[in-house]
Amino acid sequence: MIRRWTPLLLAAGLLAGACGGGDDQTVLVLAASSLTDAFGEMEVAFEQANPGVDVDVSFAASSALRLQIDQGAPADVVAVANEAVMTELAGEGHVAVPTVFATNELVIAAPVDGSASISGAESLADPGLLVGLCAVQVPCGQYASEALALAGIEPEVDTFESDVRSLTTKLAIGELDVGVVYATDAASRPDDIEVIGPLDGADVRYPIAPLMDAPHAENAAAFIAFVLSDEGRAVMEAAGFGTP
Repeated sequence: MIRRWTPLLLAAGLLAGACGGGDDQTVLVLAASSLTDAFGEMEVAFEQANPGVDVDVSFAASSALRLQIDQGAPADVVAVANEAVMTELAGEGHVAVPTVFATNELVIAAPVDGSASISGAESLADPGLLVGLCAVQVPCGQYASEALALAGIEPEVDTFESDVRSLTTKLAIGELDVGVVYATDAASRPDDIEVIGPLDGADVRYPIAPLMDAPHAENAAAFIAFVLSDEGRAVMEAAGFGTP
């Protein structure tokens, strides 16, 4: 079950106090690729609040992060774009109590300088357009597949990308006419990507949790507490994420 952390647990990992002991002042974070910009800012903000602590963030599709953890990759914290992935990690005994810390939306997106006329979700079914989605194995693809099925749209897909950042890049440089990405990824390239409209039907929620065998457990608790703090929430909101 995905739950919020209690105030007592948050207090146990408060920022500099939690990071004050030990010789290895590091926190290893695995994060979904759609968190790249937000957690880049989070890394800077946390390190400024905790001098001497080094945050090392690795980004990949949520399904790839789960595989890395299954294979024993060292990590202190994991943040994914799908509650089902986190529930599986918890069921396998990899993570402690998770909490949802952000939300997102799917949007229909197209290149700003694209020559194709894009009307909305229906354009994804146009065989005359170059259409891109994330692979269904990763959250952005799963969410898009479910939302399009709910809308009764069968897309004519030319490429299934391994993560949302790859898909966003292909849209931004004009290799595709239209695709489905997260609102935050589209917003990260405002000069290159035009949002045509939302794709309703997806409940995109991001859980975060410490690893059960975290090598830097106190630092993991401190980092998560920071993400859930007012300052951390401000970082997420500035990147376009919603609050749960």
